[in-house]
Amino acid sequence: MKKALLIAAALAVTTSASAAGKLEIFSWWSGDEGPALEALVKLYKQKYPSVAVDNATVSGGAGTNAKAVLKTRMLGGTPPDSFQAHAGQELIGTWVVAGRMEDLSSLFKSEGFDKAFPKDLIKLISTNGKIWSVPVNVHRSNVMWYNPAKLKAWGVTAPKTWPEFLKTCSTLKAKGVAAPLVVGENWTQQHLWESVMIGTLGAQGWENLWAGKMKFTDPKVVAGFTTFGKVMDCANKDASGLSWQQASDRIIDGTSAFNIMGDWAAGYFTTTKKLAPNTGFGWAPAPGTTKTFVMLADSFGLPKGAKNRTEAMNWLKVLGSKAGQDAFNPLKGSIAARTDSDLSKYNTYSKSAAADWKSNKIVGSLVHGAVAPESFTSAFGAVIDQFVASKNSAGAAAAAQQLAVRAGIGK
Repeated sequence: MKKALLIAAALAVTTSASAAGKLEIFSWWSGDEGPALEALVKLYKQKYPSVAVDNATVSGGAGTNAKAVLKTRMLGGTPPDSFQAHAGQELIGTWVVAGRMEDLSSLFKSEGFDKAFPKDLIKLISTNGKIWSVPVNVHRSNVMWYNPAKLKAWGVTAPKTWPEFLKTCSTLKAKGVAAPLVVGENWTQQHLWESVMIGTLGAQGWENLWAGKMKFTDPKVVAGFTTFGKVMDCANKDASGLSWQQASDRIIDGTSAFNIMGDWAAGYFTTTKKLAPNTGFGWAPAPGTTKTFVMLADSFGLPKGAKNRTEAMNWLKVLGSKAGQDAFNPLKGSIAARTDSDLSKYNTYSKSAAADWKSNKIVGSLVHGAVAPESFTSAFGAVIDQFVASKNSAGAAAAAQQLAVRAGIGK
């Protein structure tokens, strides 16, 4: 009898230790984006208090550093339990085609995600009828940020087209504003290029480019590069040394008038800088992109071979839940990927973005992984660097077309 009790006690201890569990979350959300992730972790811990959560972040704008570390781990056979990736081709064209991700279709059905997320978004994260990640948000890429009080003082308004932007740039320079536009390190310049090109080609032209129906060497695309070069002439000369947050700071302090950045900037302005929408900061669609919503979504997947698969599946359940999305997005500056979010929890900017999400033409972001495979996006930065140095539009367009052919875009 005593021996049986000892065995039962040992089993209980073993079961308890097993139940405790661990979860490693891999992302690039650190610093000013950290509070939004912490809100999700807090919710997860409330539901699964015995799980030890390792919040493994690798800092670096747009995930540039994190993706490099992730590649080493994935190829080395030591994947994190769940990792952040931009929804769309960034994940599918890299790790799904390599057979290293689990199909999450059954999770979507059991949790009702297949009905909670818009069909177009599910299509973006699917291939061959299988779903590969859980989106936690929707961000808008094509936003122009400004300081309302400074624009009023300078006597200018937010330009609606790129030609109008260039005129406003000249006006501001004449008023002593050395750099009317502020940009940061390379990826933020690619981000700007994206809005300039969409504003030049239009939404349909942009989609045609990634479907292979229009080549980068098309005169319209070359013209877009030329416009981008003129826009960059309005920018600060120390761009390579600035993070996106530091670039955003120059809008707040009035050093520059405009910044083209995704709406994680709204999260930075409100959460970190404690600014109120419409007074502390203002916004408009990037010139030429009115009625177009350039989207990206942060999502998490489940790699094959994850050490703590059960805990990772529970993490994905929290991410896709209404409670999870409404805890995360008001802090992040994004809107919920779900269609049933509680808008009373969101600020004025996010409510406006949610309205545009429902009414605008939706196209995917290049820089943030939606429309092109990682093999293209990782190499495109060099094209932008070379163009900024040379302003050779035809050369940049030809180089981009070569990358597109190698990446199989349009096939």
